[in-house]
Amino acid sequence: MQSQFPPEMLDRIQRTRVVSVLVVDQVQSAVPLARALLAGGIDIMELTLRTPVAIDCLKEIRKEVPEMLAGVGTILTPEQVDQIVEAGALFGVAPGLNRRVIQRAQQCGLPFAPGVMTPSDIEAAVELGCRELKFFPAEPSGGLKILNSMKAPYLHLGVKFIPLGGVNLTNMTSYLANGDVLAVGGSWIAPPELIDGQKWDTISSNAAEACRIANS
Repeated sequence: MQSQFPPEMLDRIQRTRVVSVLVVDQVQSAVPLARALLAGGIDIMELTLRTPVAIDCLKEIRKEVPEMLAGVGTILTPEQVDQIVEAGALFGVAPGLNRRVIQRAQQCGLPFAPGVMTPSDIEAAVELGCRELKFFPAEPSGGLKILNSMKAPYLHLGVKFIPLGGVNLTNMTSYLANGDVLAVGGSWIAPPELIDGQKWDTISSNAAEACRIANS
């Protein structure tokens, strides 16, 4: 079965190699945050549904910074799929694997990556037609050692992984050197304290450093 992500989106993810995962508390931070990430070379962001303003932030970014590939994470219910599609999300991500959420995303035509941590998770995701999988939480669950062990029986099916959870500047190179890793994700580039403090230059610098390491 083919990927549910459009080829041009997959190419962009593989080119950028870093997804900035974000918890944003204020709508007015959304646009300068997106522009700060772009200034550092990161053009893919995942706005998590952990704050009540996340969807409003998405709307602002899609309107004011259309060059940003803006998706949404922490999708836990089919209703949230409907909400983010209406708001203009370009892709969706979940921390776990919920059949109803995946099926609703497919019905809406939303490229979607469920979270997996075990071989059983991978099999369930593959059965539902998913090929791009969020490996979460990556480091606490065993990191590359466990990923390399559990992915082997499924590689002929075309699965690819995006590790999140404990991935940072010091270990991202090891993940990205793995041919079955599309990209890495993390919140270290723009943690809440930098966003709340409007430290846009620092965020741009973090993004540039992440891109430098990813492309080295």
